[in-house]
Amino acid sequence: MMMKLGLGLYHHMLNRQHFDFAKQCGCSHLVVHLVDYFNKGSQKDINNQPIGNGTGWGIAGKSAQMWELDSLLRLKKEINAAGLEWGAIENFDPADWHDVLLDGPKKKQQVELLKQYIRNVGKAGIPVIGYNFSLAGVSSRVTGPFARGGAVSVGMDGVDDRPIPNGMVWNMVYDTTADDGFLPAISHEELWQRLEYFLKELLPVAEEAGVQLAAHPDDPPMPVVRNTPRLVYQPQMYQRLLDIYPSPQNKLEYCLGSLAEMTEGDIYEATRQYADHISYIHFRNVKGKVPTYKEVFVDEGDIDMVEIIRILKEKGFNGVLIPDHTPQMSCDGSWYAGMAYALGYMKALIKIV
Repeated sequence: MMMKLGLGLYHHMLNRQHFDFAKQCGCSHLVVHLVDYFNKGSQKDINNQPIGNGTGWGIAGKSAQMWELDSLLRLKKEINAAGLEWGAIENFDPADWHDVLLDGPKKKQQVELLKQYIRNVGKAGIPVIGYNFSLAGVSSRVTGPFARGGAVSVGMDGVDDRPIPNGMVWNMVYDTTADDGFLPAISHEELWQRLEYFLKELLPVAEEAGVQLAAHPDDPPMPVVRNTPRLVYQPQMYQRLLDIYPSPQNKLEYCLGSLAEMTEGDIYEATRQYADHISYIHFRNVKGKVPTYKEVFVDEGDIDMVEIIRILKEKGFNGVLIPDHTPQMSCDGSWYAGMAYALGYMKALIKIV
């Protein structure tokens, strides 16, 4: 079976216009976010995604209804009507699992909610839920003319060391009434213990539901961001995550850009090592490594993308690849142009290899 081409869409993009765009670009699958990680009018980066700042990306808690079975089935029907398959859901709303991440008083209650979400996703026939077990989430981004021809893209130029305010996790505010102050410092081991609880509680349910849980590596892959530890900031750390609960449902959301930004290991060796554990892939290219890197066009970065596709073919990978981020092209509809360029390149690679 051949690898599959997909497109990632945020909640505000879940409409026929964007479904048709994906189909026109040769996609067969969608990776869907059920929440927008920003409020209307907030600052956004070049891919219409929010840029973290002191107040975060917006208020969490707007997607619970989207996880209900009827809502999932209705959206799946719309996706299928456009000639596409629903390949994965990406990320939980911070409002639904902040105390799982923070080891807070509502941890058990929120774990039970996530279990129900997994059951609903399984009943709807959606095979994967991607997640990023992180307190700071995506952070430290800067924008500039980093890609070929001066195309505006995102990158990193130093680490964001501002502490995270109480009532916020993953760049979103889940409690607007939280006391002043900041998240307490914890060790890396404590964060690993929280992940272990998450996996051991949810993976048995995922096995019953036929749903894979796919872990994204840290973005950016630094040991500490915003005074909080990170989990998977070197390639070998993915193995520790897999070993916590060996299961065919314990999978990886494999972000090539994040892996290439890491300071240790080899992206090609890592791809060979983990290919059998990958659910789907963020297919993006970068120049440089943390704490200084720039995202560029898919064909101009440090990663030999042809070699990556060859390795995936050799290992029998037949999952979904999505562009993730793309540089902004100098034309109207810059998001569409950047995505269309990346998807065309990816489709050609898959067919040729």
